[in-house]
Amino acid sequence: MSGGRSLFDGKTLNGWHAVPRIPAAQYPGGPEPDKTNPKYQAAANTKGCWEVKDGVITGTQEVRGLGGYLLTDETFADFELSYEANPDWPVDTGLLVRTSALGSQGFQILLDHRKSGAIGGFYGNGIGSFHAISFNVDATVDSAGKATGIRIEDSATTLEPITTEKRALLSYSMMPEEFLKIWRWNDWNEFKVRCVGEYPILTSWINGVKAYELDTGKITWPNYNKEAVYKLLGRTGHIALEIHDNDPRMGDTRWAPGNACRWRNIGINIL
Repeated sequence: MSGGRSLFDGKTLNGWHAVPRIPAAQYPGGPEPDKTNPKYQAAANTKGCWEVKDGVITGTQEVRGLGGYLLTDETFADFELSYEANPDWPVDTGLLVRTSALGSQGFQILLDHRKSGAIGGFYGNGIGSFHAISFNVDATVDSAGKATGIRIEDSATTLEPITTEKRALLSYSMMPEEFLKIWRWNDWNEFKVRCVGEYPILTSWINGVKAYELDTGKITWPNYNKEAVYKLLGRTGHIALEIHDNDPRMGDTRWAPGNACRWRNIGINIL
């Protein structure tokens, strides 16, 4: 990035650290998870598997069905972040900004590269669970059932319906047909994220095309309170990469055995 700096040296995970993907309250002040629950305890004992392979960060589930986060050591306020990602199908991942040290609290830019997934939209991790998206994706498959490409999901078969309320959160959204033209299947895709403001305005681009914009200071969503979120997260936060857990509802269609997501060319411009 012109005038910026790299957050990944292409050789090591220096400047980053992994944390478990342990459950958190769904919103500030909400019910806390039961720390005696075996699932909570299992999640607390794995951080995912993060390593540098062939010059890229590779993230997989270290323990089957359980994820983790990779956080920057530094925290950031206003910035533009660029990165490239190459996800297998299916994986459920994303990048979080203004993230707490816990990892699971922050504003997520989605990379749900799986059935009923959304790419480039936003989710409120541990800050109200708002879901700001306008369409979902699915895979085209061959006669053997192998995924061969990406398509817009049929609403009749979705696991996560697109609602008027989800669309209404957005101040801008690309058209589904535009997404299909620019997405590179089984290849590297370029992302840019802009995060600006006390209650951040978030903007995402995919392969140079503006995808989504969200003004978190103006949205209305059950259990989302911008002042409470600001008190929790503050003006600055970590940047985090995610490996999602599996769950009984989706199982391996959320993150298939052995699958990975890869990241490279992570750079930041401080604004």
